[in-house]
This record gives sequence, C-alpha cells and structure tokens, in this order.
Amino acid sequence: MPPSPPILRVIEREQHPISRKNISKSALRVLYRLNEAGFDAYLVGGAVRDLLLGRQPKDFDVATNATPEEVRQLFRNCRLIGRRFRLAHVVFGPEIIEVATFRAGDDDGSGDREMENGRLVRDNVYGTIEEDAVRRDFTANALYYAVSDFTVRDYVGGFDDVGARVLRLIGDPESRYREDPVRMLRAVRLAAKLDFTIEAASAEPIARLAPLLAEASNARLFDESLKLFLAGHAERGFELLERYGLLEHFLPDVATALALDASGLCRQMLVTALRDCDARVAEEKSVTPSFLFAALLWPAYAHDLQVLLSQGHDLAVAEQRAADRVTLRQGSRIAIPRRFSTPMHEIWWLQSRFPQRQRKRVFRLLAHPRFRAAFDFLELRASAVPELREEAQWWAQAQSVPSDTLAAQLVGKTAPARARPASQEPGTEGESPSRGTRRRRRPRKAAE
Repeated sequence: MPPSPPILRVIEREQHPISRKNISKSALRVLYRLNEAGFDAYLVGGAVRDLLLGRQPKDFDVATNATPEEVRQLFRNCRLIGRRFRLAHVVFGPEIIEVATFRAGDDDGSGDREMENGRLVRDNVYGTIEEDAVRRDFTANALYYAVSDFTVRDYVGGFDDVGARVLRLIGDPESRYREDPVRMLRAVRLAAKLDFTIEAASAEPIARLAPLLAEASNARLFDESLKLFLAGHAERGFELLERYGLLEHFLPDVATALALDASGLCRQMLVTALRDCDARVAEEKSVTPSFLFAALLWPAYAHDLQVLLSQGHDLAVAEQRAADRVTLRQGSRIAIPRRFSTPMHEIWWLQSRFPQRQRKRVFRLLAHPRFRAAFDFLELRASAVPELREEAQWWAQAQSVPSDTLAAQLVGKTAPARARPASQEPGTEGESPSRGTRRRRRPRKAAE
C-alpha cells in the first residue's frame, strides 16, 4: 500500500536536545551558504537521529532543493558523484559533507529513474521535502534539522520512533525491500548499531524475501558487511542475521557450518571473533577485513581442506584449493577484494606450520610478514579448542624471549608436526584427521 500522506510536525528547539555545537562546522557552512543563496537546506538522516539519541554522528548529510549542479556552482570544493543517486560532495580536507537534492516519489517523465524487475537501479527524480521524506527508508532517518530556526521537521513519525527506539520502514515493507533488497541488511545493521527493535510489520517479510540478496551487487554486499561487522556491533548484528533468516543468503558457508555444528565449537569460535572485533573497535584499535573473513570462513575452509586431504592431495595443494574454493563460493554473495582475500589465505595456510618446532622453521615463521595475524588467529582457535592452548602459549613465549635464548631452546628439536583429531577443529566434524599431514616428497631423480 502507498505511504500515508505526510503530515508535518515541527519540533521546536526547546523540545529536542540538538545543539549546533555538536554539528560539524563544515556542515554548518554548507547549510548557511545554501540558505544565503535562497535554497532550503537541512541536516538530515542519521546525523539528526544520532543527535536526538545523544550520540555523536560520524557523518553529516544535507538535503536541499538545490540541484547537484547548483550546489557545485556555490562550492569550489565540490564534486558530483553517483549514477544511481546523483550527489554533491563538498570537501573540507578529510571531511566530506554529502549534499542530496530532495527526491520525488513519482516520475512525471522529467527526471531520471530506472527500475529493473521491481528494483530501483537509478533514482534522480527531484521533488519537494515532503516527497523526499516518504522516499527515505526508515522513519528514524527521515528527520530534518533546520539551522534557520533550530527546529526538527518530521513528516512520517520518526521523532516518536526514535524516542521509542523502534525501526520502522516508510511505506509497504515488502515493496520497499523488493525495491532494494539490501535494505534488509540495513535494517539489521541499524537495529544492532542503535539497539533498536525492528517493528513487527517491517520485520515480517525479511525471511521470505532474504533470497533477493542474490540480486544485489556482490561488491555492494561487501561494503555492507564491513559496516555490519567492523563498526563495533558485530556480535549483535550476527545474531540478528540469524534471527531474521538472512545469514544463509549473506554468508551461506557460515550458515552451513553452524547447521552442522554438533560440538558447538564453530559457534563458540565465531562469537569470540566477533566479540573481539567489537572490543577492538571500542578501544579504537584497527580491525582488518582479512582477519574478520578468515574467522567467518574458517569452518568452511577447514571442512574443504579435510575433504581434499582425504582424497589424497598434498597438504600444500589442498590448502591452496580449499582457500580458493571457499573464496569463490563466498564471492557469489560477497566479493572480497584480493587485497583482503590474499592475507586471509595466508592466515589460514600458516596455521599448519605452528605445530612444527624445528629451529629453522620456527624462525622462518616468526619472520613471516603475516605471522602476527596468524598467531592471533591461532589464539582465536585455541579459545574454542583446549588442545590448541599449549601450542598458543608456546608461540607466545617464543615471541617474548631473545632470539639466542630461543635458538638454544630449539637445539635438537626435530619433531615433525603433531597430529590432532580433526573433530577438535570447527568445521571438520566427521572428517578424517589432517593436522600433521606431511607434504609428500617427490622422488629424487637418479644420478646421471
């Protein structure tokens, strides 16, 4: 059904907590200059929502009745971007203020809108602020703050929904999800980030429409995965992906591994990884997509590795093929760029080297550029598999002692990699053991 006609509610300055001192100076400059040039301009979307919640926004977006070309004429530091949505970016050093022109709901033929199979692929039909409000996705994101009189303008009930911490789609939920399937992931992400509840009517179609994610660009889904997992609310976001039936269509190998997770080790490792990511973000430490996806896809990699080894493949060959298979399968949903997939593979491959404590191999591994990430990953695995804890402790100590002391300790160490039951690794339930499988040596050619 079409959205209800918008009814303007003006929230006066004394009725809301937003203060200009919490708004980016760059955003204020854009707003004032647009106003001075005779255009309407408002702070809009997530920034208004976050300010109402007492949170400091990361980004400040502006909505205006000026066209992108008119915005560019006002700002020398402006560039126009986008095909699906034409936008103006006003650049102030490292900060970018995104300026969007009010968009209309109906195309009278004067604009640029394109639909494919009910999905919106281009939308550059400009309109009024009322039309713009009902074109936005969630009511909480359809609030407009005016620097001209310090009021908040609400056309769809977003002010009350923010107060009630409810995420509600504007318009018919099924139509809006079909229009852009990534909105389902966005609903989950915002609910996790803001600790909001997804309103019942907005939540109901998600499980039914989750297969539509297959129609979304895998590059866009990669960007959405980073927003979901690397912003400090990964554990909660993962829980909501499962609850609303999105996981099997977003991370199919992860969903399969969890479905076969009789021991519970897989879930334990994944939850620990996501929780650690959240803790690092809270401490303002970096989290790399390589490590994140190494953790998410490890059970699938471990399973494929066991299968290949059971078929008689050499360990090095099996590791390469297993990593390639998992990455290729996941690429049908999320396209992991090579700059992240290559380190992810190296993190996996180095795991088979940790049981080997011969002196040359130990020092070679310690000098590997990916050693630290691989060691952190070993500790992650050890958090779920007690049998790995001694190994993780040994390598932790190896890093803490002087090189000559470590070399003296390793004199005479020639023990091969120690075998471990495969059932101790997440993702390998029921498979034949592989830890400690040696590379086959090629027979030497006879001397001529």
